[in-house]
Formats: sequence, C-alpha cells, structure tokens
Amino acid sequence: MNLGAPLFPPQITFLHHPPSTATTIHRLIPLKSLQSNSQPEHCDDGGIPIEHVKTLVKFKSRHNYIRVLQVSRAADHPLAGSRLLLLDAPGNIHSISYLFKSLTNAYFDVFATLPPILPPGPIGILGFGAGSAAKIILELYPDAVIHGWELDPSVISVAREYFGLEKIEKKYSDRLKIYTGNALNAAVKEKFAGILIDLFSKGCVIPELQDAATWEKLRNNLKRGGRMMVNVGGSCVEPDDIRKDGSVIMEETLKAMQKVFAGEIFVLSLDDRKDDSSVAMTGRMPDVGEWRKKLPRPLKFYVDMWNPYTTDD
Repeated sequence: MNLGAPLFPPQITFLHHPPSTATTIHRLIPLKSLQSNSQPEHCDDGGIPIEHVKTLVKFKSRHNYIRVLQVSRAADHPLAGSRLLLLDAPGNIHSISYLFKSLTNAYFDVFATLPPILPPGPIGILGFGAGSAAKIILELYPDAVIHGWELDPSVISVAREYFGLEKIEKKYSDRLKIYTGNALNAAVKEKFAGILIDLFSKGCVIPELQDAATWEKLRNNLKRGGRMMVNVGGSCVEPDDIRKDGSVIMEETLKAMQKVFAGEIFVLSLDDRKDDSSVAMTGRMPDVGEWRKKLPRPLKFYVDMWNPYTTDD
C-alpha cells in the first residue's frame, strides 16, 4: 500500500461473453464501501473476467445469502488473490482475506488505526464477519484483546472453514473471543476501550443505528476516553430494497450519532467525494502527530483523512 492507494478497492465487475451474443454482461458485486450498480456515474469499472473468479460456496442461512468467492492471482485487478465473503442479495462484500498479507486496502485497515488512541482495555467488534479487522489488529498490536459479535452462526462457520478463522482463534486464544447473537447487546465486565461497528442487514446500515438511543446505549458501554469507529455506509452500498438510498441512511446514522456525541464526530471519506462510503469516529480528534507515530507505516496516511462532521440542519 502506498500514499496514493485508494481507501476502498474498486468495485468488482465480473465480465463474461455468452456464445450466443457479442454483448458483454456486467454483473456488479460492490463492497459495502463501494458504489452500487444503480449509480454507475460514480464508479470505476475495474472488470474481472469471469474465468478469474471461482465460487467456493453459496447457500442461504437464516439471516443471509452467503457466498465465498476466490479471485485468481492472475486477475489484473487490485483484489487479485483475495477471498471474499459476500452477503445480502446484491452481494455486498463483508470480508476480504489474502493468503500472504493481512492488510486489505479497505475500511478494515482504517479500523486497525483505532487501538493506539484507546485507553487500556478490550475492543469490541460488532459485526465480526469473517474477521478481517480482527486479524489485522491481533497481528499489529500484541496487547489487543478482541471480543467479536456476529448475528449469524453460519457466517462464523464459513469464516472458520474458508478464511482461516479457526487458526486465528487457536493462535490468539487468550486475546480473541467470538460470540453469536445480537451485537447491540454486546457487553464485557470492564466495559470496552473501543468499539468497531460494522452492522448491516439486507444491504443497509441497520435501522437501530439511526436512533440516538442506540448510540447512548453504546456510549454507556465505553470506558472513559473510549472511542468508536463505525462503517456508516453510503451510496456505495447496494441495498436489497432498491427504494432505499445508502447515502440518506448514512446521513441519518451520522445525525443520530451527533445527538449523543455532539461536536465529537469525525468522518473519513475518499478524496472528499461525499457520495462515497465513509467511516465515522467518536471522540475529540487526537494529536495527529502522536497518532501517526504509533501506527505501522502502511496505515500512517489515514490519520490525515479525517474531517469534523457538519450538518446543514
């Protein structure tokens, strides 16, 4: 990764040419933090020939339509060599894994910048997925202890079989605990030093996060000086219901957060494009220089990408 690297990988477009026609069919499978195919004017079309993509598993669980894809290392694409967890009917990407590296060049890496600005204590991950953020944090920060919540036990099963989670659990058995159930009920005995929130359902940030009462409850689970980082979605996210607008839901989520963390919401977006997906952070802005010093080199440039959240209301 370099300073010019994009925050979120380009949208995946699988291309194939049926023998009966010369027309190219584009099937867009967006990352949760990428543009949806309903708004192509904002998208970079980074096509992957269909022969470079293999479906390893697909099935419907109680909560999700789950797919695991393997992108060939031969593909001319930033996600070459990756394994992807897709959920929801449109196929938003919820986890990215590489065989020989932990960083993803996606918002999971941004989540991994949080530990150096937290007080001592456990970190909660609400919306664990296949563990992309947890893996990075455990490898980079030897003192980090993570408690992760995932609603769907089938997602955890897939993560263990296809994303190496079982090996990670054994390696960090004293620092990683995973629970299945409603993440909004997450709690630990001593409260959280930090909480990472990545809660989506049917392609949207869950509606509870547009309610200030939810954020008040979450804040009460934080230690003094604790912080949250939140994937708040955006127009990049493709909802199951095409009548819903990811950018509107993102703004409603940020407004609900602002009611609880007044003047202490910061947003990281890509190249100041407000129609892109964003990550929000609570708390006062830390000393940028000190924060940067504590981060591994590939993550240092993220500290300069945060801006205070403002609303026209």
